[in-house]
Amino acid sequence: MATLMIQGTTSDAGKSTVVAGLCRVLKRRGIAVAPFKPQNMALNSAVTEDGGEIGRSTALQAQAAGVAPHSDMNPVLLKPESDRGAQVILRGKVYGHMDALDYHAFKQTAKESVMAAWQALENRFDVIIAEGAGSPAEINLRKGDIANMGFAEAADCSVLLVGDIDRGGVFAQLVGTLELLSKSEQARTQGFIVNRFRGDIGLLNPGLEWLESRTDKRVFGTLPYLPGLLLDAEDSVGLTQRTTEAAPLTVVVPALPRISNHTDFDPLRLHPQVALHMVGPAQPIPPADVIILPGSKSTASDLAWLKQQGWEEAINRHLRYGGRLLGICGGFQMLGQWVEDPEGLEGQPGRVAGLGLLSLVTRMVASKQLRNVAGKLLPEGARVTGYEIHNGVSEGTALTNPLFTLDGREEGAISDDGQIMGTYLHGLFDHPDACQALLKRLGMVDAAQVDYLAHRERELDRLADTLEAHLDMDAIMKLIGRT
Repeated sequence: MATLMIQGTTSDAGKSTVVAGLCRVLKRRGIAVAPFKPQNMALNSAVTEDGGEIGRSTALQAQAAGVAPHSDMNPVLLKPESDRGAQVILRGKVYGHMDALDYHAFKQTAKESVMAAWQALENRFDVIIAEGAGSPAEINLRKGDIANMGFAEAADCSVLLVGDIDRGGVFAQLVGTLELLSKSEQARTQGFIVNRFRGDIGLLNPGLEWLESRTDKRVFGTLPYLPGLLLDAEDSVGLTQRTTEAAPLTVVVPALPRISNHTDFDPLRLHPQVALHMVGPAQPIPPADVIILPGSKSTASDLAWLKQQGWEEAINRHLRYGGRLLGICGGFQMLGQWVEDPEGLEGQPGRVAGLGLLSLVTRMVASKQLRNVAGKLLPEGARVTGYEIHNGVSEGTALTNPLFTLDGREEGAISDDGQIMGTYLHGLFDHPDACQALLKRLGMVDAAQVDYLAHRERELDRLADTLEAHLDMDAIMKLIGRT
């Protein structure tokens, strides 16, 4: 068994993408490979085959490897609920809620779970491609680290360091990060990958030669910028707009402070007939055919933010003019009359008024619903697949007019006039049949069918092809004992 760890100079340097690409490359070479992320902080998550919860980017990497996602692949998942606190998921299950100081003291216990999960994977796979988090050179976080070099040292694995040249200063990123590591950490860092390069490689080569001479480490390759690459993001929400000329359907989504599973909208980003706008704080709310309220890790506080930003008035005006409204998970809960959290599972204990657009009340409960599901859209019968991740339990007469049947049960709600819909189902646009049927329901009469699931597979293959062409894969294979 061999483990190779991909670390980055910064968040969003390209670690997740490189790991996904390597997993697909190794799968195509017939190697049993699994991704591994010791610790992740993200609100985009996925349900695993063993009924747990891991970061969505790790689940994508499992797909790239051709294996089912498992809780062992991301043993520590931190889901922020405020600027100082998070829900702690340990090997797929909720462990508790901690602020930053409490979690720092908890790291030794977390490390035991990390190493146990890694050892469980090494018993099942030939190669593990591990991914760091943030940067290994965060001085204030190095004590007790389990996300980067702390894991690499414990697992005694080689490390490749990724730097993003597109954001500038890549040589300072790589050299500076290496300089801030300990001698043993520097020794296990085998070299560098430069990511997102645009231009003539001949102009970059002198810099790469200097880098190798300065650090006595090799450059394993320079990856080109891949325009339009659309793969499940770890957590960041891009507020840049996808504009489509004369798009027949304009969709607007508020980028909530604790937005979760915004990958729900990736199929809409891809769709040629949809203009998708993610609207951040203090931004004007543009006219839309459809408003979608997304998932939230802190429904009550995000609901308060929504009202402060003027969305309640905008939604009511939107409905008066015949616009459609869809709520997903936390957004579904916001559509009801009340959101109750008596135990303070997502913030301060109490009860807050919802938008009052559907006759239902949601109560937060300690047991979290985690399940992959499949079913049909009502009444069209279009096939739908997805997953549920939520603490809330909703009750009310609105549920007597469901949106879906999922695994034999009715789910979601539709208003009597059909303008308002809500569901706990994430990934509801992923299946091409469901996407087409839902877009028609939302007002696009001639909606084309777009297969996001097939597109994701093509993107993974495109990524793997790029790594094969631009990385020294023979050298990387030697690092994992495969020649």
